[in-house]
Amino acid sequence: MQHNALAHFEIPADDVERAIDFYTKTFGWKIEKFDMPANSSTGGEPYYGVHTTEVGEDNMPKHPGAINGGLMKRMQPGQMMTNYITVESIEQTLETVTENGGTVIMPKTAIAPGMGFIAMFKDPENNMMGLHEYEPGKGE
Repeated sequence: MQHNALAHFEIPADDVERAIDFYTKTFGWKIEKFDMPANSSTGGEPYYGVHTTEVGEDNMPKHPGAINGGLMKRMQPGQMMTNYITVESIEQTLETVTENGGTVIMPKTAIAPGMGFIAMFKDPENNMMGLHEYEPGKGE
C-alpha cells in the first residue's frame, strides 16, 4: 500500500438527497448509503460512499491514482469538502504537522469498526486536511 497518498474525499451537504441527485446526474457516480454506529465519527448519521471509479472485491479503486469518497450531512456551519491522506501513524504525522507549523483540529478518532481512524489538521495557510490510518492488519 502506498502511504501519504491522497486516499479519500468527503463532501458535506446541507441537503443530502439534493447532493446525491446532483453528483449522480452530473458525473454518473454511484452513491450508496452506509448506516453508521452512534459512536462513529458521524455520530450515527448516515454516510454515503461515493464511487467515482471501479472498485475490486476489497472495495478499493482498481486504477492507480484513482480515489473514491463519501458524502454526509453537514455537521457544522461552514464545513468544507475534505481530502484525506493515508498515513502509517496518525500520531507521528500529527507531531510532524505541529513541528512544521500546522495545527491539530481533531485528534485521532475511530471511524467505525473495521474502517480505521481519522484526524484533522490545518496547514500554516489555514487549509483543513484529514489523515486516515488503517486498522492494524488492514489496507496493507
